[in-house]
Amino acid sequence: MTRIVLVDDHTLVRAGLRSLLESFPGLEVAAEAGDGASGLEAVRQHRPDVVIADVAMEGMSGLELAERVHAEMPGIRIIMLSMFSSDEFVMRALRAGASAYLLKDAAAAELEVALAAVMRGETYFSPGASKRLVERVLDPKVTAGPLAALTPRQREILKLIAEGVHTKEIAYQLNLSPKTVESHRAQIMERLGIHDVASLVRIAIRSGLITADR
Repeated sequence: MTRIVLVDDHTLVRAGLRSLLESFPGLEVAAEAGDGASGLEAVRQHRPDVVIADVAMEGMSGLELAERVHAEMPGIRIIMLSMFSSDEFVMRALRAGASAYLLKDAAAAELEVALAAVMRGETYFSPGASKRLVERVLDPKVTAGPLAALTPRQREILKLIAEGVHTKEIAYQLNLSPKTVESHRAQIMERLGIHDVASLVRIAIRSGLITADR
């Protein structure tokens, strides 16, 4: 019997996941928690085979929970659930010790596939997340050229700035605060040694991030 601790800060989501998990043969939800700190205590108490946790939770996030579980109990497999397919989130989950990264819009059968994979000692990524990882590896802008100094999120923000998108709209599109976008823009300028938006546009064009006819 594979024992699972389920951690998500939305009660209805947990209820739906628990019902789904218990419909799979050979699985048992040993405990559930509504935040990362309670989830860590549940993991310590029940010592499950697998932890399934939401990436984004208030207080202790799912990523921090994964780090703590992986450090204290490295034999426990961790599946991260997320709304975000960004390669930055996927890489952070991997570094935290996750064995799988599953998007919340995945089909129910995909969760069973992910569970089977991690119990075999393998890793699993939802197709949307794995596609972004492959693009990151294959994209020369990531590993060469002036944009190599930027994080994936910073390249995303640079592209929008160069396309003329205003700060508030960037914040809305990326689900960030305007203050965070401003902070990223300052870091982008510092890393690229640039002090005005016109120069940002030029470097974005030269790097192929946008085309000159925009």
